[in-house]
Amino acid sequence: MMQQKNIGYYRLIMLNSLGRVVPDTLRGYTSATAYQSKNRILIPEKAVVTKPLFLDSISAIFDEYHISDGMTLSFHHHLRNGDGVLNAVCQEIKTRGIKHLTIAPSSIFPNNAIIVDLIIAGNITNIRTNYINGPAARPIDDGKLQGLLLMDTHGGRARAIESGDLPIDIAILACPTVDRNGNGSGTEGLSACGTLGYAQSDLRYAKKVILVTDTIVDKVKQIDLDGKYVDAIVQIDSIGDPEGIVSGTTKITKDPVGLKIARDAADFLYQAGVIKPGFSMQTGAGGTSLAVAAAVRKMMITKQIHGSFASGGTNGYYTDLLKEGWVDNLYDVQCFDLEAVRSYRDNSHHIAISASKYGNPYEPNPVVNNLSFVALGATEIDLDFNVNVTTDSLGRLIGGSGGHADTAHGADITIITTTLAKARLPIIKEHVTTITTPGEDVDVLVTERGIAINPRRVDLLEKMKNSNLTIMTISELMAISHQISGIPAAIKEPGKVTGLIVYRDGTILDQLYQRF
Repeated sequence: MMQQKNIGYYRLIMLNSLGRVVPDTLRGYTSATAYQSKNRILIPEKAVVTKPLFLDSISAIFDEYHISDGMTLSFHHHLRNGDGVLNAVCQEIKTRGIKHLTIAPSSIFPNNAIIVDLIIAGNITNIRTNYINGPAARPIDDGKLQGLLLMDTHGGRARAIESGDLPIDIAILACPTVDRNGNGSGTEGLSACGTLGYAQSDLRYAKKVILVTDTIVDKVKQIDLDGKYVDAIVQIDSIGDPEGIVSGTTKITKDPVGLKIARDAADFLYQAGVIKPGFSMQTGAGGTSLAVAAAVRKMMITKQIHGSFASGGTNGYYTDLLKEGWVDNLYDVQCFDLEAVRSYRDNSHHIAISASKYGNPYEPNPVVNNLSFVALGATEIDLDFNVNVTTDSLGRLIGGSGGHADTAHGADITIITTTLAKARLPIIKEHVTTITTPGEDVDVLVTERGIAINPRRVDLLEKMKNSNLTIMTISELMAISHQISGIPAAIKEPGKVTGLIVYRDGTILDQLYQRF
């Protein structure tokens, strides 16, 4: 993790190719394909462990491995809003008064509110994550994090760990079931959460790895975390609530407008020749994006079209496709609901992948590069098709890239689905507040009033010139949105830099600012 002294007090600034400010000590984003000419850098994997230690508490981890000021601790988020391990570790940090820590959870959810106290007290001074939502975001918005928040993509986080850009002292990983040899399984136990793809890089490259579980058995039936990398096992009463896997962002929309957008997106994909035998797909976790998956499924059944695979975080909509034979395989980095957990446990064609195999730009053939299309959401999109899913229009933290930028770059066609206005604010802006995904990776915007195609995609414009769908320019759509919601007032001038948006190759897309 970079220290604030290296990037907090720079006198020179530069602009990346998107016109955003970048500290002079860091590499600015130049293009979505610039990284392809670079060689992959890998640090050595951690040493193989002969036999893991058995510790009796979270507190014992701190004693055994001398967790102290300035260290970096990592976590995964497969239990999502039901995770209890990050909270338990944070409570121990608070009790012991340890300062200046960097935490690197793959995501942070509303139930991780204890982080607020640790930021304000200076226990946690730097955070590196892919997504943050809930109370923990507020002190960062207010400029109370002493260091910086670095926001990666899912694939970019794997790249950062494996290259040594994100060195981890201790990975503390929640695991539903662990056996006596340190092998961990996500499909068994009281808190089964399915695949554990985001933990794989931490497991293999952190200096020390501790599995925290509430279920220990003699031998797990299915190995998700290889025991040869595990230094210690801790059994506690509960690692969390598996019902928390399902949150508001992983449920299909019931809004008629959102459902219309989803149907139009599916029609567009079919007319563009994307939905055809052997195609592959992924949708985001938002309600309208998930509705696209349902609309595509209906089209597959109606037109008897079989696909090759679906990928990403999976849910019941995708497991139905697999179970019914409409796709050959699911490639799964994370289970989004309990139906997916059961499918991964029982179906050999439901295949776990690591975050690196999923979206690491330096992986030889990441799964995202084989997607025919991806359907994603947006908080904002601008006239250059840059997309924001990190902040709201006032600059408050509400999310992060996750796999957004990874899949947008890898897929043959990237579709953004959104209404023209949300909470009376227009979605299309002249310039987005924060760039999460660069416009050169975004191809199509589907709204309730029309569809805009990125002018870069001359092939799609040609294919759709005789479509019965309403094809417009993005400027025309913005004008319509202003008729609905009015032209938004300029937001408050930003204060100090609070964080950085890191593209999947490690270059800087944008900065986050204190605005409140």
